[in-house]
Amino acid sequence: MRFWKIALASLVATTVSLTGAASAQSPSMEGAKVYFVNLKDGDKVKSPFKIIFGLSGMGVAPAGIDKKGTGHHHLIIDEKIDGEELEENIPKDEQHRHFGGGQTEATIELSAGKHTLQLVLGDKDHIPHVAPVKSDVITVTVE
Repeated sequence: MRFWKIALASLVATTVSLTGAASAQSPSMEGAKVYFVNLKDGDKVKSPFKIIFGLSGMGVAPAGIDKKGTGHHHLIIDEKIDGEELEENIPKDEQHRHFGGGQTEATIELSAGKHTLQLVLGDKDHIPHVAPVKSDVITVTVE
């Protein structure tokens, strides 16, 4: 009998994992905003350069911490997150940088040329909130 209970529990966990039911999106706080503190659209920078992440209307908490009204920063480089992607885990790669430790600034290195940057707040599971808390896309030129 114990075997069947374990098998059933495993099946339920797998089904929940595959359907995404265990990772429902967290709500954002009304009026929450994320923004670049030290950069603006059209800036020219030298690599490496520092980016300071601003957030108002919500708090910062590390990934894995389930606390209402909080999230952590993700820096999107030369990519966009929109549509159904706003309901999924933000990928982790060179274009989608995670700051799951609760960091509020980072020094990054980019190749010379124009690059787009956007900040997106993710919940404990790296999923954008409902409604998404994301900055305007800005373009910087790395000299």
